Amino acid sequence: MHILALPGDGIGPEITEATLAVLAAAEAAMGLGLTFEQRDIGLASLAAQGTTLPPEVMARIPQVDGVILGPVSHYDYPARAEGGINPSAELRVAFELYANIRPCRSRPELTVLRKPMDLVIVRENTEGFYADRSMFAGPGEFMPDPDSAFAMRKITAKACARVARVAFDLARGRRQKVTAVHKANVLKLTDGLFLREVRKVAEAYPDVTLDELIVDAAAAALIRSPERFDVVVTTNMFGDILSDEASELAGSLGLGGSINRGDDICVAQAQHGSAPDIAGRDVANPASLILSAAMLLDWRGRRDGDLRLIEAARRIETAVDQVLDMPAERTRDLGGPSGTAAFGQAVSRALA
Repeated sequence: MHILALPGDGIGPEITEATLAVLAAAEAAMGLGLTFEQRDIGLASLAAQGTTLPPEVMARIPQVDGVILGPVSHYDYPARAEGGINPSAELRVAFELYANIRPCRSRPELTVLRKPMDLVIVRENTEGFYADRSMFAGPGEFMPDPDSAFAMRKITAKACARVARVAFDLARGRRQKVTAVHKANVLKLTDGLFLREVRKVAEAYPDVTLDELIVDAAAAALIRSPERFDVVVTTNMFGDILSDEASELAGSLGLGGSINRGDDICVAQAQHGSAPDIAGRDVANPASLILSAAMLLDWRGRRDGDLRLIEAARRIETAVDQVLDMPAERTRDLGGPSGTAAFGQAVSRALA
């Protein structure tokens, strides 16, 4: 399995280095046949090549077996015409990475919840309210006058149906329940279409229970009764917000693994941002990207029928859990003294 690493901005290079070290340890322990290459994107490639996403990187992605994408500081990029392309959004749209899969599992001593959480949020990834991916040409936001701003929300039957199928497939291997989160009481047409397609898909999965919940209630239920959720499927913005909430409740946003997957391409990406205020200080928590890389191995293993990759993913997740169980090995955001590199080294030792 050949993996392309794109370190990105801010803490991206540090957590990517720690993640690659863990994958190298898994390779040494299990002989998986992992190989790696690394290319610059973001501010580094903007300075060197005049673009935050070089064309050769885009051309390379379909040729490799998986991608690790570090966080990017796209809010600091210049306009697109000046080379400022958001790599995260561009990859999702260009390669139809329609499902953003974010598991959230509470960990003892780290969670603020009174009841355990073990769920997966499946977020539609290519449309919705996100202005950089809802239009064929031009942005999804516009200002007809200096004091009025409008945003377009795009919801299609195709996108809703395919992300729903991912959610129901996941639920079949878990506790066989899908919760569709929506705001159809207000967004009657767009979320009405979303629910219509989810219900259609549900008919092909009689062994999976479908529940429906308004997003306001879902946000509260994540705190009050997280045990009611198994797999959550929702639209882009709702999924983005709820998955960050769930990860923080479960222990930390720094512990949330995440992949962006389509039918043939998968990109591992930490849930959190680039945190430029702590970049270069060796204090960032790399667990989110490490767990995302493990999810990438699992995705590839299931796609290709490679049980070694599936087992490697399981062992990396177990190693992260073992390290998190030791307060002396936790990073500072979790109340420990460990740095980015040291945390990665501890996970690597647990894999040996």
